[in-house]
Amino acid sequence: MRNYRKLSFGLTMAMAISSSAMIVSNAEGYTSHLTNPATFETMTEALQNAGAAVQPIYASAETVFATHPAMADYPEGTTFVYRTANYFGSNRAAGKLNTNLFVFAEQHFDTKEAAKAYLDELGLPELVDSVTGSIFLITPSNMETGFTSSDAALFGKLHTAMMAQKATGMVDGAQVNYPEGEYFGGYGYQYIVAMDGAATFVNNHIATDVDQVGKIAGMLLVGGDMQDFRQIATPVPVYLVNPASEVQQKYMDINQVNANSYRREDITYFNQEKPVMQVKIGKELTAAQACHEAFTTMFNKVMRISATGGDAPYSLTKRAAVVNEMTDLGVSVKFHQDNRFEDIKTEKGDYLEAWYECLPQEVLDGTAAVHSVPLILAFHGMGDDPLMFIDGNGFVQLAGEERVAVVAPEHQDIFWVFENGESREGIELEVMPKLVQYMLDTYPALDPERVYVTGYSMGGWATGKAIHAMPEMFAAAVPMSGICYTASPEQEAQFEDLDMPVMITTSTTDMGMLFDPTAGHIMENHQNLLTMFLKYNEMDNMTEFDFEKYPMCGFPSDSGLNVTLNGEFINHRWFMHNEEGVPMVGLSITDGPTHALYPEFAHLMWDYVSHFSRDSETKAVEYKP
Repeated sequence: MRNYRKLSFGLTMAMAISSSAMIVSNAEGYTSHLTNPATFETMTEALQNAGAAVQPIYASAETVFATHPAMADYPEGTTFVYRTANYFGSNRAAGKLNTNLFVFAEQHFDTKEAAKAYLDELGLPELVDSVTGSIFLITPSNMETGFTSSDAALFGKLHTAMMAQKATGMVDGAQVNYPEGEYFGGYGYQYIVAMDGAATFVNNHIATDVDQVGKIAGMLLVGGDMQDFRQIATPVPVYLVNPASEVQQKYMDINQVNANSYRREDITYFNQEKPVMQVKIGKELTAAQACHEAFTTMFNKVMRISATGGDAPYSLTKRAAVVNEMTDLGVSVKFHQDNRFEDIKTEKGDYLEAWYECLPQEVLDGTAAVHSVPLILAFHGMGDDPLMFIDGNGFVQLAGEERVAVVAPEHQDIFWVFENGESREGIELEVMPKLVQYMLDTYPALDPERVYVTGYSMGGWATGKAIHAMPEMFAAAVPMSGICYTASPEQEAQFEDLDMPVMITTSTTDMGMLFDPTAGHIMENHQNLLTMFLKYNEMDNMTEFDFEKYPMCGFPSDSGLNVTLNGEFINHRWFMHNEEGVPMVGLSITDGPTHALYPEFAHLMWDYVSHFSRDSETKAVEYKP
């Protein structure tokens, strides 16, 4: 049997720590939100106030802030910024959860009061309040000419600054932090509203620029024209109210629509294979009605995410917006924080005290049958936020579509104890079984025989810890792009009488220690993971991996699957079966994505684990094809 070896812990830790050097390390009192009141400012005021407002989420009270260089020459008096109360922002990646709405208005506002009244008349602040985020009311930089290509360039600069989460730079030889990303920015929930002349501007100058429209998840355009020679750069969901026929056709062509549905006077054209590529046509709507319809029927259902880590266009995917702690698929998403687990602490005094519970409504109201709903324990990665993780990796959407429960702990500071350049084991092995048991005890509808565990990056590593902490608690596991956990002899001994179905995942541009893109195959870390779980499941083990004979995976599989995820990335899966023909050990490799969140990963995980359960009495794994 092939021996598996521990990877260099120092190398792994160095990579993880370097990616979050500016992040506060303090789990106690963790929250995903700032504690700000709602504000309405000119852009000049927002840039002046940003640093002091986000200071609490940085490690040092002496952090120096400076305006992002992209905003250095931003014209005064052209843009107003509305921020909802309790803006998403934390010492993790929660700032990416904010919804950002760009409202282009081809008119001048003499005062902030007049500008705010315009937004209020459209009903937009109330809509954005329901999901948390910001509104940018953007007017022409030159009212005599109206919106021109110069305004499109300014929009690009604004976009650059607000998407620069926890960005740093140098001023006069000293490091500074750029606060705009945390103060009014976001990431993939970005949408445009424009009417008449402003809609024409968006059609001609923003929709035609892939770097701009490729980061926009949806648009509401009321009226407006488009120059004949202009072409839309990339598919983008759009709600068109009273559109010119040629404008409608261009958006239908770029979205490759081949199906339609209707409701009263409104009709939706969409791509049947990828329904988020859509064109909605609205008629007989007031401006406020159009905003409400676009926001609730489109913006809350689509998002962008940079799965390749490169340039636009970002991936266009489904969104399950959490509106007042509930999705439109009937799933409650709530942040929980208490001291029920404080008896288990790290050497530095940290304990598990913050987590998100993502529960179908029937679990909460008691209408679901006892032990009828599966539970997923989901671990975020280094520097990530638990809600950002379960949303960005598709688990919020999965909970609604498959009626499963998800619990996502904020676990970074209990994963390990890092002090004076040394790392020691944290408390996850002791506390995570208690978190799972708390969920099972609190919600009778959850099924103790269908508890699954997964996580991405550091969360994939944590998945290995959970498996070894109490393997009889989990029916199956999917560690995603994670480091191989090295078990003690006592932990290995648990698997003498227990099996553990596992599918390991990576991608072709993942971290170099997981997949070698030049050689085109998995690296030693994933070879070790495969070997370990073959051993645990008492299956024939390979003595070596042969990547010439078996490209990418290195081993002969008993079954496999090749599919395209979200119409863009090819996914390969290989499975090794035990003597009963059960696919107990699997490997998944996706062509293209880098080391980043991707909403299809939750569904990929569910496709595997949903076939397994673990008998509550015998602890035997049961499989249903």
